Amino acid sequence: MNKQMENKGVAVLILIIIAAFVLPWKNINWGKISFQSETVVVTGESETKQKNEVASFNAGINVINANKENAVAEVNKKINELINSVKAFGINVDDIKTQSMSVYQQQEVNSNKWVVNNTVEIVLRDVTKTQELMDLLNKSGANNIYGPNFRIEETSDTEKSLVDSAMADAKEKAGIIAKSAGRRLGKVVNVIEGSSGNSYPMYASIKADGLGGGAVAEPGTSTISKTLTVSFELK
Repeated sequence: MNKQMENKGVAVLILIIIAAFVLPWKNINWGKISFQSETVVVTGESETKQKNEVASFNAGINVINANKENAVAEVNKKINELINSVKAFGINVDDIKTQSMSVYQQQEVNSNKWVVNNTVEIVLRDVTKTQELMDLLNKSGANNIYGPNFRIEETSDTEKSLVDSAMADAKEKAGIIAKSAGRRLGKVVNVIEGSSGNSYPMYASIKADGLGGGAVAEPGTSTISKTLTVSFELK
């Protein structure tokens, strides 16, 4: 019996030795082994307010006429006059853009009148002249006027300056959490930049007497923000 067991043991050992040389061990996928340290994830925030420096308006001409050609001609005449007047006011041609155009026939009983509309967007880059431009638009042939819509033109430099303070905010929050857990804060493991930018554009407070002057508008400010989601190692 002992002799048979010894022979079986020798046979198994020989098979193992042969397998070590024959089987393609390097092609076997053993999976990935990794050790992940404990982390704390926090959101760092930073924001600042900045004066609005640009105002935009939408000014439209709307005409209703039984004759399509006459309606189109009247709108074209008035919109050209409007554009020329804002150019003379000092608006650059690059800041005057056609927003929408439409020509359609009214779908009403016993009505075959045509409705023609042309709307342009006007960007004012000197907000100190907002009231003057409002008065000009009110006295023009435009019968649809929207604005001013105040905003900040360029925010990239300000956003960059907010990154450091957002990171500092995240580190402070993470430090408080680590201390309360009896741990120490380690290195930064991961950083994800969240959405950032301005608050919704601010519409001015407008006061106007009919189509005349007397308009009052305050540009106000917009809020620029930066958000970072940061993972810190816990020791």
